[in-house]
Amino acid sequence: MTVAQDNVFAPLRTTDPRAFGRVAVLMGGSSAEREVSLDSGRKVLAALQERGVDAHAVDGIPELIDGLVHGKFDRVFNILHGNKGGGEDGVLQGLLEALEVPCTGSGVLGTALAMDKIRTKQVWMSMGLPTPRFVRLAPGADLRSAAFELGLPVFVKPSSEGSSVGVARVTDEAGIDNAIQVARAYGGEMLMEQMIVGDELTVGILGDIALPSIRIVPKGEWYDYNAKYVADDTQYLCPGLQGDDEDEIRRMALAAFRAAGCSSWGRVDVMRDRQTGAMHLLEVNTAPGMTNHSLVPKAAAQMGIDFEELCWRILEQSLPASTHEAGT
Repeated sequence: MTVAQDNVFAPLRTTDPRAFGRVAVLMGGSSAEREVSLDSGRKVLAALQERGVDAHAVDGIPELIDGLVHGKFDRVFNILHGNKGGGEDGVLQGLLEALEVPCTGSGVLGTALAMDKIRTKQVWMSMGLPTPRFVRLAPGADLRSAAFELGLPVFVKPSSEGSSVGVARVTDEAGIDNAIQVARAYGGEMLMEQMIVGDELTVGILGDIALPSIRIVPKGEWYDYNAKYVADDTQYLCPGLQGDDEDEIRRMALAAFRAAGCSSWGRVDVMRDRQTGAMHLLEVNTAPGMTNHSLVPKAAAQMGIDFEELCWRILEQSLPASTHEAGT
């Protein structure tokens, strides 16, 4: 599989903001990632309006439905995060597909599959793509036995949450009790995953192009919610790798993105084993953050795409493939 590694983006399909009609920038919602989504949404909204797009803030799916019923919007820029009221689990995409309303991001299959970390990993394994060893934990499962079966250290995380919500790190037997409490509080299916000690990297996807990787260096021991969205001392090195390693991680990320049925734009998280150099796929994010701390805008900037143009290019992908300047 080839990757567009020549760093050349296609020309814009249109420079006329009227081509998009009335755009709902869908943010907030009722998932555990609501606040991050609101932050992302406000920045996307401002960027689109600055370029002349008739864009409007919409908080959550019920408000969107009301607007669509009353003919207020022609398309949706989805920046909801998470499931259960977020827009990354296929529910929103199914609704909009049924209503024939264009939307940014992956469709029903890609969003539903990528939201489920366990099933995504199963697809990757079936295609020979590398991912850390894991155990599926049904509600009430014996975490202690699973941890010893898999071998410490491990991460325990909800199968269908993002932004490091509900993640427990278990490095010794004492840490298992904390993981058990986290699992009880969450109540849903959990993933126990082998901890890869090494470099944490991420690769943004924009259309058919894998953006330069970013190596994340938190000041603390690991890249948790605080390091992602609050702390200002996390380092982001872009590109995160060099030479053949950089080419390989970008090829792998695009292959993983497509294998999960994803399209349009997103982000693939990867760990690189410090001792062996082997890379392991972690998960796909189909509506990545667009905050000041977010990673896709950082990688796009490395290729000369500023935030406003990035938002425009994402929105463009909700247009028909045949759209071009002469037709607008």
